[in-house]
Amino acid sequence: MVRALALLLAQFAAAPIVSETIETGERRPIDLATFECRDISRSTVLQRVCYDRAQQNLIIAINGTYDRYCGVDSDTVDRLLGAPSMGQFFNRNIRRQDVGSRYDCGG
Repeated sequence: MVRALALLLAQFAAAPIVSETIETGERRPIDLATFECRDISRSTVLQRVCYDRAQQNLIIAINGTYDRYCGVDSDTVDRLLGAPSMGQFFNRNIRRQDVGSRYDCGG
């Protein structure tokens, strides 16, 4: 048992670290190496939330599609994650309705 555990730990240590890359709805690949991601199980709308605090970039997964939102301050993300209804908070406070609106990443 100890030998098997040691072998397993050695395999993990030798495995290359590969960052995850996703593609947004705009067909733009994003490397998530600088993002803190959380899988969301308590929302019927949001599946995953990833946030890069330094760049203030937020990536949201809905129905398997990722969208990026720029200039989102950490307080807004904290309120999203703590909201009783994450979907309602997202729809009212973050979701873009038009190109050029708040949190648009500008092309």
